[in-house]
Amino acid sequence: MNAIVISALLGTAMMLAGLVVKKETGIRMLALVGGVLLLGATLLDYQQTGQTQRLFFNGMLTLNGYSAWFNVLLSGCFLMYLLMFHRHVSKVGKNDAEYFALLFFITTGLYMMSMFSNLLVFFLAIEILSIPQYILAGADKNSIKSSEASLKYFLMGAFSTGILLMGITLLYGATGSFDTNSQAFFDLFQDPSRLSSLSLLGMGLLVVALGFKVSAAPFHFWTPDVYDGTPTPFTPFMATLVKVGVFMAFIRLFHLSFGNVSDVWQMMLAVMIGLTLFIGNITAVYQSSVKRMMAYSSIAQAGFMLMAVFAFNGTSWQGILLYSVTYTLGSLGVFAVLNHLDDTSYEGFQGLGRKHPLLAVTGAISLLSLAGIPLTGGFFAKYFVLSAAVEQGGMTGLVIFAVLMAAVSAFYYFKVIISMFFKEGEPHLVYEPNTLEKVMLVVNAIILLLSGILPGLILNA
Repeated sequence: MNAIVISALLGTAMMLAGLVVKKETGIRMLALVGGVLLLGATLLDYQQTGQTQRLFFNGMLTLNGYSAWFNVLLSGCFLMYLLMFHRHVSKVGKNDAEYFALLFFITTGLYMMSMFSNLLVFFLAIEILSIPQYILAGADKNSIKSSEASLKYFLMGAFSTGILLMGITLLYGATGSFDTNSQAFFDLFQDPSRLSSLSLLGMGLLVVALGFKVSAAPFHFWTPDVYDGTPTPFTPFMATLVKVGVFMAFIRLFHLSFGNVSDVWQMMLAVMIGLTLFIGNITAVYQSSVKRMMAYSSIAQAGFMLMAVFAFNGTSWQGILLYSVTYTLGSLGVFAVLNHLDDTSYEGFQGLGRKHPLLAVTGAISLLSLAGIPLTGGFFAKYFVLSAAVEQGGMTGLVIFAVLMAAVSAFYYFKVIISMFFKEGEPHLVYEPNTLEKVMLVVNAIILLLSGILPGLILNA
């Protein structure tokens, strides 16, 4: 609960700071201090919660040890994002304080997503994290692509929100309650034979709405244009932290509230997983822009994270936790390199290993992790979600297909590595990385390697 309050206060403080602090450096330092405070707040929540369960606002928010630890990891990744991108966020436009304020407001929604136990809070959390993203997508006023991305994101977001609200309404009509821990929910969703048409349609609409939010096929079509047009400093935040926060809400809702009727919604998820893996990976192969390739890559990665939602067992909860961290850090590492380059095509990466070896090596480790290569965190992340699907049983074909698609993903990730180390070129940097950015790139790469050797560092807590 501390995290929700402090992130909202920090967002308000950053808005007011824009009126008082005129120096760009001062705004950035305030944002970094805010990131540290958020990490401290989530650690305090985790320490106070332990293995107990704490209820807030008459049970509308529920904090347990798992969600408290997820919030700690989320805050750590957010601080890593700020340390790696704060200088570039300030370069997007004149409203740097407002940009940071919007980022803090989005984290408020993310914390709510991991704690909700009421569908009204769930809806509020979705809106709190969605509306600021529409603004950030159009932050570059000099780019027509940025304006187009903002408009597309707003229209698709509004459409999916309408579907979400309709699903929540139908579930309320079927149960008479918004409380997912209520006796009415338990009575209705304890047996598939008791499900009414209202509850079935409501669950289906929630799957569709959340599919939009996590860019799962066939609801992914907005993703490449939005991620490509959004200013590069904001793209990794939207593609990683926001996505894993929505996945936490996805697994929380469908496992804890609809778990007893999992047979009803698992088949729908299985179809979504197959389409998401196929479309995301195959389309990424044919991209000429690395930034656009990463957009399709994020679709493919969503397919693997959906496996954790599909598998109704304890391994899936471990998988989504580890995948959230390794996917976020891996993507941040790639975008940190991408953000320094003037040319975001594969040709723009040529010769980077010779000219800027630190950028190339850390970027390569991030790409290897995203591909799921052993000795990186991404390997164990994929291992856990695939193990969860195998443990679930009955979907061996889907698991084999996912492994084949992981092999396809290695092709386009290695294309970037080959360009950096095995092709001649003169990469042009827009910004020279400063000392702090170099240190954070190294720290990011070390964490990815450590999580690939000792995943228990993340899972055992």
